[in-house]
Amino acid sequence: MKFKPLPIGIDNFEMLITRGYYFVDKTLLIKDLLDNKASVNLFTRPRRFGKTLNMSMLQYFFENSSKDNSYLFENLSIMNAGQKYTSHMGQYPVINLSLKSAKQPNFELAYISIRRRIAEEYKRHEYILESDQLQHEKERYLKILREQGEEGDYIDSLYFLCECLEKYHNKKVIILIDEYDVPLENAFFEGFYDRMIAFIRSIFESALKTNSSLEFAVITGCLRISRESIFTGLNNLEIISILNKSYSEYFGFTQDELKVILKDYELLEKEELIKNWYNGYVFGNTEVYNPWSVVRFVKDLVTDINTFPSSYWANTSSNSIVRSLIEKADTATKKEIELLIEGKTIEKPVHEDITYDEIYDTMDNLWNFMFFTGYFKKVNERMTSEDNRYLELSIPNREVKYIFRTKILKWFEEKIKAKDLSILYTAIFNKDSDTFQKELNKLLRETISFNDAYENFYHGFVVGVLSNMHDHIVKSNRETGDGRCDIYIKSPSIFEPAVIIELKVSDNPKEIFRKCDEALEQIEEKKYELELKEEGYEDIIKYGISFYRKDCIIKLGQ
Repeated sequence: MKFKPLPIGIDNFEMLITRGYYFVDKTLLIKDLLDNKASVNLFTRPRRFGKTLNMSMLQYFFENSSKDNSYLFENLSIMNAGQKYTSHMGQYPVINLSLKSAKQPNFELAYISIRRRIAEEYKRHEYILESDQLQHEKERYLKILREQGEEGDYIDSLYFLCECLEKYHNKKVIILIDEYDVPLENAFFEGFYDRMIAFIRSIFESALKTNSSLEFAVITGCLRISRESIFTGLNNLEIISILNKSYSEYFGFTQDELKVILKDYELLEKEELIKNWYNGYVFGNTEVYNPWSVVRFVKDLVTDINTFPSSYWANTSSNSIVRSLIEKADTATKKEIELLIEGKTIEKPVHEDITYDEIYDTMDNLWNFMFFTGYFKKVNERMTSEDNRYLELSIPNREVKYIFRTKILKWFEEKIKAKDLSILYTAIFNKDSDTFQKELNKLLRETISFNDAYENFYHGFVVGVLSNMHDHIVKSNRETGDGRCDIYIKSPSIFEPAVIIELKVSDNPKEIFRKCDEALEQIEEKKYELELKEEGYEDIIKYGISFYRKDCIIKLGQ
């Protein structure tokens, strides 16, 4: 059977429909926008949850184009919603501006990028200059189109384009702004936040606040930026975050939609697997799957039914905030991260109004940022007697758990590599197991451990600790599964000592001493030293290490 191609990275609605890609129908978003009649709608959702495709869909539905786009919506839900809604099709001039390309290393390049996107939108509407009605506006219009304007010209360029479009069409204008917070997040991390926020605020104020040519606007982003910082005085703004019950089913796939996808691709037996990996987000009261990851995995399954799930979202979403949380974590925060990775929940106050420059002010702001950007899901909520709102949070699924585990281990490895570990290294070769144990325990307490800690976690941790031993060869055998010991440390000269390390993990604190002896017994029983002796090493040091959570015991073998 020939399946429809899956739209990996296709976020242009016309291309998706005309080229026959698989489409999960979200067109009733149009009906809800018309029913709710909010002047400015801000949708905040995590990255890769279908915001750009929805914006493209809105453009093709509403835009008064030289081409009739109604064929794109044949057999889609909006066409059955009634004439009250379909009468709006193709009736409005539309400005569609994406700010996602403004992720640049400095303000000048980010400004050029935004200016260019605005100029492209002017170019798209260049037909209006043929009208005699716009004789007085023509010079200014062309200056912006040719990217020859001053910064001031671009600050009110959306407002001016609205005026021109209304004058030509005699109809108010719909403004779509996609990924509005990309330039702000990027500017914060690159160090020019104040300049960027002033520029974006000026564009928004003129286009959205005092614009009599505006029919309505839809803005999308990852985070709700506080009203004061960017939407100053915008009283007509309706913010639809992941906590809102309205519009909850339009970004991401619902359970019913997933079932249809799996049925269409004959993959119903994979439903539980996909649920464990990519479900678990809660928008309003709707449980939602990550659409990007589902589409990617279904495509891989169509190629090979035995494909294992992967963390597709990890490579698309900015992990810099997760890294910040880890790096700034005190002992209590580390404990909370460990609880989350174990599948437990934590409770945090919710603040929807965050500005990027406040993210690091408190750990609560970091937790909030991660919640709104898709790293946690809401399990429950409560209000205190002081009207403070608290959310019970958990990691939504195995994909995000995987991101936590792998990224956290990698970052702690990097932190360890930056340390001076000479005391620990000297202790290893001096057969000083007490100092070796003391130093390794210090490092263990700085990292994150998991209660279901599998041996590979501790193995990776120890190999990371030893990786700066540049004058020696550190050989890890865990991955090969060839019956050799866990770790060898070899001196370049056979006349220097070589080291054998065997690791064990304890299920409870009482086991930790016994497991240490077990590790040493295994070294002897399996004759791990033979390989080194065959290479010519005579002085062989043996260590058995056992772990229980944040503690380790190290014993020196005979």
